[in-house]
Amino acid sequence: MEEWYLEYRISKDRPGLLGDIASLLGMLSINIVTISGVEGRNRGFLLQTDDIQKIEALRAMFQKVENVTVTAFRQPTLMDRIALRHGVFIERESEPTKTYKFTRDHLGILVDFLGELMKRPGHQVIGVRGMPRVGKTESIVAACVYANKRWTFLSSTLLKQTLRTQLTEDELNIDQNVYIIDGIVSTSRENEQHRRLMREILHMEVPKVIEHPDVFIKKSNLGWDYFDRVIELRNDPSEVITYEHLDSEFQF
Repeated sequence: MEEWYLEYRISKDRPGLLGDIASLLGMLSINIVTISGVEGRNRGFLLQTDDIQKIEALRAMFQKVENVTVTAFRQPTLMDRIALRHGVFIERESEPTKTYKFTRDHLGILVDFLGELMKRPGHQVIGVRGMPRVGKTESIVAACVYANKRWTFLSSTLLKQTLRTQLTEDELNIDQNVYIIDGIVSTSRENEQHRRLMREILHMEVPKVIEHPDVFIKKSNLGWDYFDRVIELRNDPSEVITYEHLDSEFQF
């Protein structure tokens, strides 16, 4: 059975509209797995069927349905599933930037999103941008819990300033660990032992989360293409992420 994500915008609401659409799906014997309102006048469905012809028939029928406009009809992405779960779209920049935007009001959505990414096997590099005390590290740790992964700080300011030079055998278990790096601390306080450990981890096929990726890229030989995704976390949508006023001791 394949799953499909259907989303439409209500252009003119009326009593019985949802019932009519549910009846249409029922006549086609397409299973409704989830229904959710998404940001006001949008409604999303997670559908299930083993017959692609039914999907094509449904697509054609929706072109004739009044009062709604189909905004998405595809096999579900992670963002589609998160939107159905929380009723909120994840704001995203254009495709090449791989950037996703969150505010503190939606930390629960961010934790789910990060956690689902951490569940994926192999190489996964996520950059997290944001001002001090916005909740970056706490969200990353909560996502590790969500994904049932251990979190290992290579560098951090969560408890004073952490700068690791070696890891234990358990911490090198690539199937169980997510490695967290503070881009400012690692590039400003590093020593040869830390640089050696960083090189080792950066070349491993493991999940890595790098806070302050702007600084990390500026002071290393890596570029934005090293990151699979970049997440921006703000106190409010208008907040500007800048490093100009961070004090020299980086006490965040």
